[in-house]
Amino acid sequence: MVLEATVICLDNSEWMRNGDYLPSRSEAQQDSVNLIAAAKTQQNPESSVAVMTSAGRSPEVLVTLTQDLGKILKAVHEVKLIGQGHFVQALQVAQLALKHRQNKHQHQRIVIFVGTPLQETGDELVRTAKRLKKNNVAVDVINFGEETVNTERLESFINAINTNDNSHLITVPPGPHILSDILLSSPIVVGEGGAGGFGAAAAASAAAAAAAASGGAGGEFDFGIDPSLDPELALALRLSMEEERARQARSDDTTGGDNGGSAPAPAGGDGDVMMGEDDELQRAIQMSMAAEAASNAASTPAPAASKPATSTAAPSDGDIDMNDDPELQAALQMSMGQGQAPAPAASSDQDFLNNVLGNLPGVDPNDPRIRSVMEGLNKKDNKDEKK
Repeated sequence: MVLEATVICLDNSEWMRNGDYLPSRSEAQQDSVNLIAAAKTQQNPESSVAVMTSAGRSPEVLVTLTQDLGKILKAVHEVKLIGQGHFVQALQVAQLALKHRQNKHQHQRIVIFVGTPLQETGDELVRTAKRLKKNNVAVDVINFGEETVNTERLESFINAINTNDNSHLITVPPGPHILSDILLSSPIVVGEGGAGGFGAAAAASAAAAAAAASGGAGGEFDFGIDPSLDPELALALRLSMEEERARQARSDDTTGGDNGGSAPAPAGGDGDVMMGEDDELQRAIQMSMAAEAASNAASTPAPAASKPATSTAAPSDGDIDMNDDPELQAALQMSMGQGQAPAPAASSDQDFLNNVLGNLPGVDPNDPRIRSVMEGLNKKDNKDEKK
């Protein structure tokens, strides 16, 4: 977009109290100033905007050229209505403000609102226009409120200052429409040559809203936007719609796939749990069988038979090595009578053995086979004592 320094001249005369524009001339002008200032600053980040008034004792600059939109909005809402407007004098003050701009590469532009009858004659306006044209200043005039009185002279002014269609006259008659909505599609907001950006998007949105409200021809186009007015926006909306449809289709496929493959999942999960429980049960059974085999080996007369029994039990287990578990080995030694001196007394203690076996991982002292082995050991000890 074009790099510009823009001075917006507000009409703050007593004529702005009239309510022929919704909600009033003054409030409609405030909304329009906010729109224009936002459009100018967004079209080019280096553009600057100033605000001044044209009525009262003399025109007054409220905000010098700035890129701070907050200052502009604050100044616009603090404007007071007073006196009569001064069209030519306001243009001269605005030209001086533009002359002192910091960035000399910015194009000079004045946007002036006229809502009061002009006091200047047509010749005075033409002379002023030629002076501004000589200094490369473009002027946009928004004629509203008193358009029947001012239109002819303002047209002469625009014809005298216009160079390569850089100046515009926007005449807005009273009616139920909003002044800012009319300016949305005007060259003042859209920019020179109807370039895109903030103005193009805003103009397309306004056109779509107007077509939807009136039920006109705008409803025949996709999204309510005529592609010939803004082909880029229409293409972007169409691509966005296609991407959304593709995303929804992928989401539906993913959801369907999850539902289709979720039926066997619980069975597989239960199977894993069952396999885990079976492994633990299998290990407990193997350990109890190993303990029983060791006890049977201990009951034989040959002392060395316990070692082969242990070694033969280990290969048959496959998962458990008796020599790798010191607690189990100690329990087996106590049960076979190969421990230390107090071991025979400890082996005869039923509670102690139950405590030792209960601390072994995967061994259930209440297992019938373990209980039978323990009872056999108790009977053997009783026989030895009798002897």
